[in-house]
Amino acid sequence: MTLEGGCACGVVRYQLNNSPIFVQACHCTDCQKITGSAFVVNAWIEQSEVKILSGETKSHQLTGGSGTPNDVHFCADCGTYLWTNYQGAAGCLFVRVGTLDDPSALPPGANIFTKSAQAWLPLSDELPRFDEFYNPAEFLPAESLARLGALR
Repeated sequence: MTLEGGCACGVVRYQLNNSPIFVQACHCTDCQKITGSAFVVNAWIEQSEVKILSGETKSHQLTGGSGTPNDVHFCADCGTYLWTNYQGAAGCLFVRVGTLDDPSALPPGANIFTKSAQAWLPLSDELPRFDEFYNPAEFLPAESLARLGALR
């Protein structure tokens, strides 16, 4: 699977060279704040599988709700948030699915941090829901766990 995406102004273009480890809709207050929306859909993928085709990103370090630092990466020109590098997920990026040329290609497989989801937003009963983050060993498919294991 190869997908391309980029920022709003078109300066940064990137390519995903593999399918994601997992795709999730995150409803945490941090994601709400940095996206200016009720949630974000993130594609969890190895950093080595994301190739910048053009442009430059800048990053800013934030502290997540868990107290762990994370680096949010955005276009140096227009400021579109493209992905986050969470310190607790070494070697991986969480790419903003909305920045893909075809965001419909990666629907979420779960809703996470639903304890802070906006009350006016109905959540599908078809997707698993987690009040916070799930335990990957108990939830992710074996193939995804193997890919994560290869990073350690």
